[in-house]
Amino acid sequence: MNLSSLIETNIDEYLKTHEHKSLLRFITCGSVDDGKSTLIGRLLFESKMLFEDQLAAMEADSKRWGTQGEEMDFALLVDGLAAEREQGITIDVAYRFFSTDKRKFIVADTPGHEQYTRNMVTGASTADAAILMVDARKGVLTQTRRHSYLMSLLGIRHIIVAINKMDLVDYSQARFGEIVEEYGQFAQQLGLTQVTYIPLSAFKGDNIAAPSTNTPWYDGPTLLEFLETVEIDDTRMQQAPFRLPVQWVNRPNLDFRGFAGTITSGVIKPGDRIRVQPSGHESTVARIVTYSGDLPLAVAGQSVTLTLNDEIDISRGDVLSIADAPAETADQFESTVVWMHEEALLPGRPYLLKIGTQTVTASVTDIKYQVNVNTLEHTAAKQLELNGIGVCNLSLDRAIAFDAYQANKDTGGFILIDRLSNTTVAAGMLHFALRRSQNIHYQHVDVNKAARAAAKHQQPAVLWFTGLSGAGKSTIANLVEKKLHAFGNHTYLLDGDNVRHGLNKDLGFTDADRVENIRRISEVSKLMVDAGLIVLTAFISPFNSERRMAREQLAPSEFIEVFVDTPLEIAEERDVKGLYKKARAGELKNFTGIDSAYERPEAPEIHLNAANLTVEEAAEQVISELRKRNIIG
Repeated sequence: MNLSSLIETNIDEYLKTHEHKSLLRFITCGSVDDGKSTLIGRLLFESKMLFEDQLAAMEADSKRWGTQGEEMDFALLVDGLAAEREQGITIDVAYRFFSTDKRKFIVADTPGHEQYTRNMVTGASTADAAILMVDARKGVLTQTRRHSYLMSLLGIRHIIVAINKMDLVDYSQARFGEIVEEYGQFAQQLGLTQVTYIPLSAFKGDNIAAPSTNTPWYDGPTLLEFLETVEIDDTRMQQAPFRLPVQWVNRPNLDFRGFAGTITSGVIKPGDRIRVQPSGHESTVARIVTYSGDLPLAVAGQSVTLTLNDEIDISRGDVLSIADAPAETADQFESTVVWMHEEALLPGRPYLLKIGTQTVTASVTDIKYQVNVNTLEHTAAKQLELNGIGVCNLSLDRAIAFDAYQANKDTGGFILIDRLSNTTVAAGMLHFALRRSQNIHYQHVDVNKAARAAAKHQQPAVLWFTGLSGAGKSTIANLVEKKLHAFGNHTYLLDGDNVRHGLNKDLGFTDADRVENIRRISEVSKLMVDAGLIVLTAFISPFNSERRMAREQLAPSEFIEVFVDTPLEIAEERDVKGLYKKARAGELKNFTGIDSAYERPEAPEIHLNAANLTVEEAAEQVISELRKRNIIG
């Protein structure tokens, strides 16, 4: 019985059949003006017509309108999609929904412009398949290759190369063959093995829903036929090891404690032994609880609450794995990063990394190489610009549970978030844990920070002096240290210029080098505080994110930000070292305040209005604050 008969005789059975159809998520991508919107319009139109052709009630209308009416309806639909694009709606990802007898579909319409590559990544991250549009007249373009590379990274296994606008090349079999050969060579380099080529005209409908008489030389599937029969990843993920990232701990009363989330892979049933990661504690599943009642079995894609037979510590962000095939745990990785922000990725800068339900602090420690999407050549890079793709080493502030992205997108894919603006700046895929993350462990020592500080009769802390070049940081910090030394305190002054003669002699003054400069100083400061010292640092440290990184290395009471607030015109007037003069003449690039930004502190513990203070007065203000905070007696 077909669906039209079901609708006429048993609407309940029809609705049940519709509810249990499989769902395919796919994207359309490719270069600008390759015909993505027209194709989506045609798919929506054809699926509607296939459905309506089955309804006897529509026969009269079909006869009345005929072919001309259908073309008018399709033109109106495409015009509507074009109008949306002109209004900027599909600068982001536009999602469309349609259905046929055999399957339901969600299609992500992603923009073709290079500057919106980030949006293509967003749409592709949940896709089972991709339709890559290629204009038959233009062939394989840079954006074709870029999107193909991203699809290979994102693990999309089914690629349909839709060679569109065949009507504009007279349905040439030779032209179709040329594009197949050219793209096939590139796909082979990427390791894309499941590629299907379809010649079509989205505007005229060739090979969309029915074989076209204009391409008698083509005997492959139509586009809708392929979409209705291609394998969906949900089936494959049910065969993978069980993973459930914990979204929340459900405890409505003292007698119930469950762990809720969506199963990303595998199958689970009561009695199965699970491991909590990264802690490593194990237990067995007692119940699988849902709103509709307990289940005897749960599979990938289902949202459930598990109860366990043991009371063990589990929090949001933990991953529940099947005990005999657990996820890995590590805090350092090799990964691929797709940078999606106008401000460049800088190694050493801290970002928030979100993977599954967990958010941790992370930084790129090294960009191993950047990928040229045209040639797949690996090139050296100190930073990643907008749409840059690089293979990088990542370091996290704690261990997480993960799988390689190619094995499990949910436990291997991540995003990076700017900690100040909360903007998503990158998407990434974990490859493997770095060996050193498994081989390096913290060594217990008996003499700790408290013991070292007690021997010195002081509270260790960092006085972080920040401000423009020429603001007076070093002068004030030097006088503060002299006073502390006279009081009998144990101190050390890390001065920006002095450190660049040794520890940081390999660094320049680009934004990337400035970030690394401050990262190293914050690590050295942390070690000196652990030694029980009062540390003074005098660095421009122009970026809020790096000063925050230095702050977060220490206990809240141990970091004291001192903003030496001197207006640019006064600092430039002093110009003791002649640096401003060189910067104004263009002889000194990346100079803070001139052609490189200085981000004022948001809430410094000590704000020195240096334009109205003598050095002595500024130093006394710092000493006074240290007494208030019981850093010194």
